[in-house]
Amino acid sequence: MLGDEARELLGFSPNSTPSSSQVKAAYKKKAWETHPDRFPNSQKSLAESNFKLISEAYACLQSGTYSTRGTYSRVVRTGVPRSQGGSKNKALIQIPFLLIVVGTVALGGSSATRAYRRQKEAYPSHNPFLP
Repeated sequence: MLGDEARELLGFSPNSTPSSSQVKAAYKKKAWETHPDRFPNSQKSLAESNFKLISEAYACLQSGTYSTRGTYSRVVRTGVPRSQGGSKNKALIQIPFLLIVVGTVALGGSSATRAYRRQKEAYPSHNPFLP
């Protein structure tokens, strides 16, 4: 969503720079006016779409990811930020994860092997096809 469009939806002029508290107050007012629960069932779908636009405009102005030059915003319409070429610190995520996996497999495997041997010694099998 463009910054100008977001400002207009919340009731500001396109060239204004509202503060965070002004944006919040305008959002609360517009959200109250367009909330779907306040409309009859026949108008509920229109009210829902308006409410979602108001919420998106609020998120856009609060996060500061809007664009004023007409280029696309970094926020997708679903509200999920796009990745900008992936994470730069993949090692910070991958290394602890790998240590957890390797530790679990190593410790879990050794205790399972130990339990299997104890059971095999305590209850020997008479079936020639089982180990």
